[in-house]
Amino acid sequence: MTTIPAQTDVVIIGAGHNGLVSAILLARAGLDVVVLEAAGVLGGATRTERPFAKVPGLGQSTGSYLLGLMPPELLRTLDVDIPVLRRDPHYFLPTPGPAGSPYLLFGRDREATRAQFAQFFSPRDLAAEEQLAVEIGALRSDLAPAWLEEPGSVEDIAERHIRPQLQSTFIDLVRGSVADYLARFGFKSELLMSMYAVTDGLSGLNAGPDDPGTGHNFLVHNMCRLPDADGTWMIAEGGMGTVSRTFADAARRAGAQLFTDAEVASVTLDGGAASGVELADGRAVRARVVLGSCDPYRLMELVALPPALTSRMSAVKRTGTTMKVNLALRDLPRFSCLPPGTAAPFGSTIHLLPGSSALAGTGGDSPMAALRAMWAEVQAGLLPSEPTIEWYLHTTVDPSLQDAEGHHSSALFVQSVPYAPAGTTWEAALPGYVDRLLEICDRYAPGTSSLVADAMPLTPPGIEEHFGITGGHIHHVDNTVAFNERMPYFTGVDGLYAGSAGTHPAGSVIGAAGHNVARRILADMGR
Repeated sequence: MTTIPAQTDVVIIGAGHNGLVSAILLARAGLDVVVLEAAGVLGGATRTERPFAKVPGLGQSTGSYLLGLMPPELLRTLDVDIPVLRRDPHYFLPTPGPAGSPYLLFGRDREATRAQFAQFFSPRDLAAEEQLAVEIGALRSDLAPAWLEEPGSVEDIAERHIRPQLQSTFIDLVRGSVADYLARFGFKSELLMSMYAVTDGLSGLNAGPDDPGTGHNFLVHNMCRLPDADGTWMIAEGGMGTVSRTFADAARRAGAQLFTDAEVASVTLDGGAASGVELADGRAVRARVVLGSCDPYRLMELVALPPALTSRMSAVKRTGTTMKVNLALRDLPRFSCLPPGTAAPFGSTIHLLPGSSALAGTGGDSPMAALRAMWAEVQAGLLPSEPTIEWYLHTTVDPSLQDAEGHHSSALFVQSVPYAPAGTTWEAALPGYVDRLLEICDRYAPGTSSLVADAMPLTPPGIEEHFGITGGHIHHVDNTVAFNERMPYFTGVDGLYAGSAGTHPAGSVIGAAGHNVARRILADMGR
């Protein structure tokens, strides 16, 4: 086993995808780089595991599950290739009813999508959807260069990067709510508004549809620019562990040394400047530069940061409100609303939304009212009776994850749930709540619950424990916090930097933070 060096140029705390990006760039610049990862595997939440005791050969992206936001310019800079698979269709919006009930399948076949709009929705909805796509496409193109730079304020970025006619729209979007932004387009169907609000505006947030900053999260989730993506999210072939493995291999080739099972207990200071780290087992590594690629709140536990920064970051600290139920399925579910011969919806993001029953003609609250009611339940500490669910089933697109028996890996991404349920514990409530979620799936695809061979549910505290993310918040810092209001790359302590999902540009599998903080370190070292 390789011994951890006692001295290096740069020590990186955490081997998530951002830390690995930094390791590549710093090692290629000629620096000695040591990466220390507390877990037994590399990649942070970007990993492929085989977590099912009853189906041990089935691969699953247990944490992050799609690759969409990584800038293509970053991949060219790193000179790496990540094999990705296009999802077509990429969105599926079913309703819980028999064949002939409303649904939408968004894919490359725009004529088929338009026909579904004409049959189940309205010309107004189609016009709103197309106008939204045009405006977001323009903002995506304009904002892209800012993601690979040090951040300015919302207003500074608008002035520098956004075309004049969209600058006020950009500022209002980033500062405002996703509900207000979507209302501008005049959707007739609240179910469509709810779909966009949930999958792009609320995903990963501790926030509701009317909260300021949810518009920023909406924009972040629409920054998909990978080749052939057309603004959609892609599947990393072999699961998300392919991303971290590709970066880890490149880092090693550049000369970086990567160590797992190496938990850092503290950052050491010498004369007020960072001088290295001490590990939990008592070993020490001295370094000219310490880079915290762990989440910002973990870094704040390892070293005292300037009081102003500590106060600012503490003020925006939030716990996670997302739950992920990783599933092993014996067979593919069948959605009752789809007529025979319809294109298979698997591979797409399948939206199970509260209020969809109203569109199917079976009563209940309107979708946006149901969405607001769900968030009110979460704020009260209640497990919502009908949360929003994004359902994934990737093995039809990427069969490399399947086992020899042909099981399918699937997952329910549930938004939102309380970090700590009121009046009970997750340990007590979890089995019944997983059953409740599968009952919801059964309403759309009868018999789904009987297909489950095994499950690995991760509550917010479970995400915290499994991936080592403070509070189980998958974005580290809530994506309602934008640009230079996130954790800065330079902490204000000489030699100490931060570069994770909690820094600019945002939380997700992006990699830009690892790139940007490496550039900052090299500039400060005069390299």
